[in-house]
Amino acid sequence: MSKKVALDWISNNESQIIEVSDKIWEYAELGLMEFKSSALLANTLENHGFDVERGVAGMPTAFVASYGEGGPSVGLMGEYDALPSLSQKRVSHEEPIEEGMPGHGCGHNIHGTTAMAAAIAVREAIEKEGIKGTVRFYGCPAEENYSGKVFMVRDGLFDNLDAVLSHHPGWFNTGGLDSSLAVNSVKFHFHGVATHAAASPDRGKSALDAVELMNIGVNYMREHIVQEARIHYVIEEGGFQPNVVPPYARSWFYVRAPERDQVDAIYEWILKIADGADLMARTTHDVQFLEGIYNVIPNRPLSQLVVENMREIGAPEYNKEEIWFAKKIAGTITREDKVAALRQSKRPNWEEFMDVLMDRTIPDAWNEGEVMPGSTDVADVSWVAPTMEFTTATTVVGIPYHSWQNVALCGMSIGHKSLIFAAKAMAVSALDFLTKSELREKVQEDFESRKAGREYKCPVPPDVTPPLEVAREAAKAAGQKIE
Repeated sequence: MSKKVALDWISNNESQIIEVSDKIWEYAELGLMEFKSSALLANTLENHGFDVERGVAGMPTAFVASYGEGGPSVGLMGEYDALPSLSQKRVSHEEPIEEGMPGHGCGHNIHGTTAMAAAIAVREAIEKEGIKGTVRFYGCPAEENYSGKVFMVRDGLFDNLDAVLSHHPGWFNTGGLDSSLAVNSVKFHFHGVATHAAASPDRGKSALDAVELMNIGVNYMREHIVQEARIHYVIEEGGFQPNVVPPYARSWFYVRAPERDQVDAIYEWILKIADGADLMARTTHDVQFLEGIYNVIPNRPLSQLVVENMREIGAPEYNKEEIWFAKKIAGTITREDKVAALRQSKRPNWEEFMDVLMDRTIPDAWNEGEVMPGSTDVADVSWVAPTMEFTTATTVVGIPYHSWQNVALCGMSIGHKSLIFAAKAMAVSALDFLTKSELREKVQEDFESRKAGREYKCPVPPDVTPPLEVAREAAKAAGQKIE
């Protein structure tokens, strides 16, 4: 009966739920600057009886909304940050709303709204059915660039939770069991001495030389690290003009690997390479640590729970207009790109999906033991509480994430249907968890087994705070209007 209460609430409030998602889609705010999006979600939850604590973990756009008391407890996570330069209209061809502005290329407008709707639906069931326990919504900013959840974990906001559920738009309907790449994000600020590059080069010390020498060292290093590691960098500043020896230069690195200790080892080596660059260029440098995250610990009982509930609810069906839209979107990528994307998914019999637009199947997870080629701050939560981030088919099969195609799909009816489907699956899964003690025991056993006695140590140093000013400048540079 409690699950029917939750499902009915979502069905009866579809238009309001979609309106919240669409507003966040239109706001399209970058990480740590999601003021309108965060306020919309927090206010909606507060209006439905949740106690809301705003501005947690040193981030103005982070919050926790709670309802109920005592155990068991379940957390529902929502993200709402957009990506730069992905502004896009709700059309099937590339056409920005405003050139260069942000857009929701990873579906976080749906991500945050899914958990909001599910949390309110669970609250309805708790109240009407007298269910014991607590449901919490976690408003999680800056997943894309500054890993807001890590600061929330560091501050103990996920302590004493029995389980955490999260939803991410994707191609497939399943509860993945793959892990992710741990990562460090760090900037290197090199300082030299300016001089005339032609008249007195001997009296200059080039900060750009140091950046380039460091990059050369890192590129030679690649041969001698684990094959699965990834190191990416950009030069953010390299000088003013050619006839001035650059007194300042800055590079930004991501260091990734399948396990946290592998990232730590590679990162320590890179720090020594930066020191070596100073020795060669006669410069100095400062290290600005921005973020560090772990690799995901999956949970099979939570995966099975979500998949079973998705099957009971049934995947969305699409009308003629939506199928037409999906076909138009599918035509924007080549068949070769779709082959590459499906092959990378490692889904069994992936060839069968070459001519599929929207995948309506709901398979068991096929990817246990695999490591997805990306990183997420959901990982750090998964080390302190059993966690499952499931996916629902929101985008056309094979379409790349962080793309204009995703922005368009997540702002129209195909995305809306995925949102409602995911909210229902999350709500009833949370209720199953709150009401079934045997399920909770299995979830905890799987969690402890996968941790294998390893302890979580926050990868972000204690003196590092959320990079609010860096985020503010990035948002301004991207054209976001910050009130």
